[in-house]
Amino acid sequence: MTLDDGKVLPTDLVVMGVGVRPCLQIAEQANLRIDKGVIVDSILQTSREGIWAAGDIARFPDPRSGRSVRVEHWVVAERQGQHAARAMLGEHVPYSAIPFFWSQHYDVPINYVGHTDGWDSIEVAGNIAARSCLVAYRQAGRVQAVASIYRDRESLQIEAAMERGDDAAVEALLR
Repeated sequence: MTLDDGKVLPTDLVVMGVGVRPCLQIAEQANLRIDKGVIVDSILQTSREGIWAAGDIARFPDPRSGRSVRVEHWVVAERQGQHAARAMLGEHVPYSAIPFFWSQHYDVPINYVGHTDGWDSIEVAGNIAARSCLVAYRQAGRVQAVASIYRDRESLQIEAAMERGDDAAVEALLR
């Protein structure tokens, strides 16, 4: 592949970025589709055949909502890098991992599974003050994301249910 400035790129190329604001110059030079990150399809291939993007720089189809999202967390980048490598080797299976991250605020661990830019309602199962809860973020009645405090097992079960598309199991875990 030849860029606009005459530079030749290898046929299979992975574009990876790390950080809050993606550096998009190389993607722009390669004439990749960009919208607050490099737009990729379900197998993490960009708008140019033979070029994949993964991690903080990639805007990918969220398997739960179908919307294009960009998630800045090292585990997502690691999973996407592995998926893109398999896609380059011919395994064209949609990327279906549900985004998640965790954070520690002093002695309070917070896990977050799913993704949402906004919500219609929030429901709390458990007790926030007691530091034992699940917080469900809903859009149009459907759970899009769940934050948890000291509920690691339920968080992992919700992640697995979301990856299976099993809304009934997600709802059962929130009761």
